[in-house]
Amino acid sequence: MSEILHGTLEGDPDVMISGPSKIEEAVSGTISFLANPKYEPYAYTTRASVLLVNRQFQPAQPIAATLIRVDDVYASIAFLLEKFGGQVAQERGIDEHAFVHSDAVLAEGVAVGKFAIVSAGASIGEGSTIYGQVYIGTDVQIGRNVTLYPGVKIYAGCQIGDDCIIHSNAVIGSDGFGFAPQEDQTYKKVAQIGKVILEDQVEIGANTVIDRATMGATIIRQGCKLDNLIQVAHNVEVGPHTVIAAQAGIAGSTRIGANCMIGGQAGFVGHIEIAKGTRVQAQSGVAAPIKEENKAVYGSPALPYANYLKSYAVFKQLPDLYKRIRELEKKLED
Repeated sequence: MSEILHGTLEGDPDVMISGPSKIEEAVSGTISFLANPKYEPYAYTTRASVLLVNRQFQPAQPIAATLIRVDDVYASIAFLLEKFGGQVAQERGIDEHAFVHSDAVLAEGVAVGKFAIVSAGASIGEGSTIYGQVYIGTDVQIGRNVTLYPGVKIYAGCQIGDDCIIHSNAVIGSDGFGFAPQEDQTYKKVAQIGKVILEDQVEIGANTVIDRATMGATIIRQGCKLDNLIQVAHNVEVGPHTVIAAQAGIAGSTRIGANCMIGGQAGFVGHIEIAKGTRVQAQSGVAAPIKEENKAVYGSPALPYANYLKSYAVFKQLPDLYKRIRELEKKLED
């Protein structure tokens, strides 16, 4: 194993492993890893037989496990997890219980599972896998080596690039939230006639919803990774290689730059631009444009990260400060 990871072995070269485990819950015969320093105490007590560590790691006390030193622990464990298992592969070909319209075009090596629906005018690229109960609307374009897990819904006209992964029950291309207020205080639905474009190497988590544009396209650029339970509204554009954690929400027509990192439950108002490399802490509310690149923000409304921490240090003392002010006022009155 050390050879396939291009690592350096320290310990028993003949140790056998049957699978991966968390360092704090490991049992004999498993491989675990140490990447975050706060977990180092577990390295000295873990029952894992093999432990992945960085090349620079210097243990403070003896470690029973065999060590494999690698350049990047996270990259190595990701590689191993992929090798150890995952979703059972869908058989190639079209299941007898699937419906594929005669006007749909499926390239060589496509797999379509039970009760999946592929509508008229849709095209699916070579090597793509469509699991059971997936719905693919009319004129949808799907690239090569795409994986759609059970229950994914892709509405008409949307485009999915190569090597994308969309997890169960995600919805791509639902109507944007567009309603025009009327004089009688009711709302009239505004037709949403655009589409969604996912570029290559995009991954979308389970139950995430990406709305189609009112006109034009909602675009998720190359290499983006979206977690579960995210809402992306109409005409949003998310820049290349941006990552967004669960339960984040992005309002309409907002543009998020490349290589941004957005924490869970973060929210963005509509019609703003977020600069490249922005880092948004969890539960932050971004209510104004961020023009400076590689800036970290925190809070609601979001402030520069350091300013928020200083403000919070004062805020949490407000009850005591208020008490002291009242005491001073009383003394002045006396």
